[in-house]
Amino acid sequence: MIRRLGHVFSRAAPAAATGPARDERPHPDFPTYVVGDLHGRSDLLERALDKIDEHVGRINARNPHVVFVGDYIDHGHDSATVLTRVWELSKELPQNVTCLMGNHERMLLDFLADPAIRGPRWLRSGARATLDSFGLHTSQLEPGCPPDLFRHEAQELTRHMAPALREWMADLPLSWSSGNLWVVHAGADPQHPMDQQSPRVLLWGHPEFDSRPRADDTWVVHGHVPGSGPVLEDGRICVDTGAWETGLLCTAAILPDGAIEFLYA
Repeated sequence: MIRRLGHVFSRAAPAAATGPARDERPHPDFPTYVVGDLHGRSDLLERALDKIDEHVGRINARNPHVVFVGDYIDHGHDSATVLTRVWELSKELPQNVTCLMGNHERMLLDFLADPAIRGPRWLRSGARATLDSFGLHTSQLEPGCPPDLFRHEAQELTRHMAPALREWMADLPLSWSSGNLWVVHAGADPQHPMDQQSPRVLLWGHPEFDSRPRADDTWVVHGHVPGSGPVLEDGRICVDTGAWETGLLCTAAILPDGAIEFLYA
């Protein structure tokens, strides 16, 4: 799949446009594919890559870009596989693949930094599946466990994760943009410009994000809040369909002319 994606991404891009259209549609500078929260579903990730590959070929897309909204881990039992796969894709195709940080990646990093304090919260958020996927045995791990047990698990996870993978996770961006399209993990404060958002809002969301439309023509694609299907309204596109539980992964294909198509795996 990496080779196939590399083949379609190697196509020459057309001349740059003079600027995004100022209307009520998202207009990225090139075909953009935004993949929803994966949460350890490696099977759906591979199907989504096939769907993207097919779509790129069908429309003869030039210089397409794939953005993952984060939350590669937790809940699903293939968390380590998914995390490694998107890491490899971003290394193989750095100009065409962007991986954002999700709040679950943030919780893993916080756990490694302060396991006794951060461990219980992460465990309640689906961490057991991630720890097990890295070969750790967590049958006795509970939120109320002694701090030393969380410290031991953090040491074991550090030992099982490649240092380069941990460094990559720590450096993951919180947003990506092209034209009037922005991609974040959770949401944004509608009263502030996108380049002035706080990291906490981008990772965890904002109480007015779903109820107060933005005053500019920016479109925000996000995950984090699972639904039965994608959402497309008031400058927001949600691609989180609860893939780890529903078995349905959504990718938004957004073209420079404003056309939007949802691809399902």
